[in-house]
Amino acid sequence: MPRRPIDFISRRDLLIGGGALMAAGLLPRTLFAADPVSTAGIYTVPVEQQWVSRIHKAATAAESAGKVAYQFSENVSNTDYPRVMREYAENGVKFIVGEVFGVEDEAREVAAEYPDVSFLMGSSFKADPALPNFSVFDNYIQDASYLTGIIAGAMTESGNIGMVGGFPIPEVNRLMNAFMAGVRETRPDAEFQVAFIGSWFDPPKAKETAFAMIDAGADVMYAERFGVSDAAQERGIVAIGNVIDTQPEYPETVVASALWHFEPTFDAALEKVAAGTFSAEDYGPYSQMAAGGASMSPLGTFEGKVPEEAVKLAAERAAAIRDGSFTVEINDEEPASS
Repeated sequence: MPRRPIDFISRRDLLIGGGALMAAGLLPRTLFAADPVSTAGIYTVPVEQQWVSRIHKAATAAESAGKVAYQFSENVSNTDYPRVMREYAENGVKFIVGEVFGVEDEAREVAAEYPDVSFLMGSSFKADPALPNFSVFDNYIQDASYLTGIIAGAMTESGNIGMVGGFPIPEVNRLMNAFMAGVRETRPDAEFQVAFIGSWFDPPKAKETAFAMIDAGADVMYAERFGVSDAAQERGIVAIGNVIDTQPEYPETVVASALWHFEPTFDAALEKVAAGTFSAEDYGPYSQMAAGGASMSPLGTFEGKVPEEAVKLAAERAAAIRDGSFTVEINDEEPASS
């Protein structure tokens, strides 16, 4: 359980003690070329988890550039989340980023208590003008997910594709639906096995769910969660990654991944915080491919192993998405097995 941001000793403090000390006001400000924005991340899972790792990466990049003094708490339970928000706000943090999918009402109540603190939170709901210091974002990388579907459809021999997700919330649903639409571009008769494990971070459960799908005939897996690619690797089939590129860890398994680049979202919000112009806003569009917030990973070890027609189609669609001549549907409905 995280303690007060000033006096706790986390992995972050041990690795980069200066950032934590600066946030606590114990080091001279002259260490930075400009006055950095005191920033905190609050995460319900480890920072190694796919989704959260992208936020953490953007924040640490901003810290390296001297734009923020960054500290964070990870593995914060939903019941503890409001308390941690208050502690950071009470200790002078001016910009708080995180995800409140399971604690929406309570997080907004806390934000209302601290009007001088800017909150940028992953959320399934919209920004409320009545709460001007609370902005929202979501993972709108359906463009990249669609492209990976094109690749997956060309790689399946059985036409049976397994898909393992965390929870059927809009942020997950839209990526799965876009992936399925892409698959149908190259394999119109594809069938899908869809399951949700009820957790954002339970690799063993995701792995067992994937094993069941492979036993039922799936020869390509959509790895929305950690653990799925492990099952695919053990059974000798291929997988499609989500949010981060895991091909270096699974060079013979992960064909391609839909990548999320959080930097455009973080940087846009930070600029407004620094300028004093931060207001209630939906930052979702910054995750889209046209804004530089998403891309499909290079094929890497699978160069030359994916049918050329599919590679060409994916490239054409990517160009069309970027220039606005092709739009991937945003479908937030829960996907079903078919």
